[in-house]
Amino acid sequence: MEKFELIFNHINTHAEQFEQQEMTYLEGVLAALEGTLDGQFDWRVDGATKEDMRKAIQIAILKGMRKGSQPNHQMTPDTLGLLVGYFVEQFFEGELGKGSISVADLALGTGNLMLTVMNLLEGKIEATGVEVDELLIRLAAAAADLTQQPISLFRQDALESLLLDPVDAIICDLPVGYYPNEEVSLDYELCATGGMSYSHHLFIEQSLKHTKEGGYLFFIVPANLFETEQAKQLHKFIKNHAWIQAVIQLPENMFSSKAYEKSIVILQKQSGHLKAPREVLLAKVPNLSNKQALAMFFEKVQIWKENK
Repeated sequence: MEKFELIFNHINTHAEQFEQQEMTYLEGVLAALEGTLDGQFDWRVDGATKEDMRKAIQIAILKGMRKGSQPNHQMTPDTLGLLVGYFVEQFFEGELGKGSISVADLALGTGNLMLTVMNLLEGKIEATGVEVDELLIRLAAAAADLTQQPISLFRQDALESLLLDPVDAIICDLPVGYYPNEEVSLDYELCATGGMSYSHHLFIEQSLKHTKEGGYLFFIVPANLFETEQAKQLHKFIKNHAWIQAVIQLPENMFSSKAYEKSIVILQKQSGHLKAPREVLLAKVPNLSNKQALAMFFEKVQIWKENK
C-alpha cells in the first residue's frame, strides 16, 4: 500500500468515528487532523513525504465534500495546482534561483492549490492565505501544519479591506458568481453598473491592488471570462492596470461539462520600469495522457518565454 493511502486510512478511520458523533464527515476530517496535531492519535508512516501527506489529506477532504452539498466547498485539482506551480516557476525563474518569493491566495479554501505549489517549489514560497469560511481555513491550517509548510492565514472576506502587504505573486482559483455585499462592491472599479457584481471580477481587482508593481497573477478562471455581459468592463480595467501575459486553455476532458470549463490567465501588474510582452502566449493544454503533445506544449511555452 502507498504511504499516502496509509495516511488516508488513518484520517478516514477517525473521521468516520467522529461522524458517528453527530459531525459531518468533513468536520470529522478536521477533528482527526487537529487531534493528530495535538498528539491525541499516534500517527507515524515512515518515509512519508510532504506530498504523501498533502495527497492523503486531499483525498479525505474530497470524500467529505462529496458527502456534503455546500457550493463553496470545492477544491482545486492537483493537475491545475501543478500547472500553476509550473508557470510560477517559469515567470520567477531568476528570483527563485536567488531566494524565495512572497505569494498570496485570496480564496485559499482548504489550501490545496497553495500547498501543491509550495511542495513543488520547496522552500521558495513565503505564503499568505485569506479565507472567509471557518471550516475551510481550519482545514487549511491543519494541512499546512501537517505538511510542515508555513502559511500566514487571515480569516475574513477577502473583498473587504485587507491588512496584506503587496506580494510578488497571487495565485487563485477564482470564486465564481455574484458577490452578495453590494455595499462593499461599490468601492471597486469593477462594480457592476446595474445589478450585482461578479465576485471573480472583484477578486481580480483586489488581487492587483495587493500585488507589487511588475508582479504576476496566476488565475484559474471560467473559460468564458471575456465573453460575459460584464466582460467589456473587465477588459478595460485590465488594460488600464495590467498586461495579459498568457491565456492557457485547459483540456475539455478535465471538466464534467462545457459550463464548468476553465482556463489559466496570467497577468502582470503594470510598472513604469517594464514593458508589455511582445505577444500574449495563447496555448491549449493537450490531453494529459498524450505525452508527446504535452512535451510540445511545454516547448511552445519555452520558445515564447525566450522571445517575450
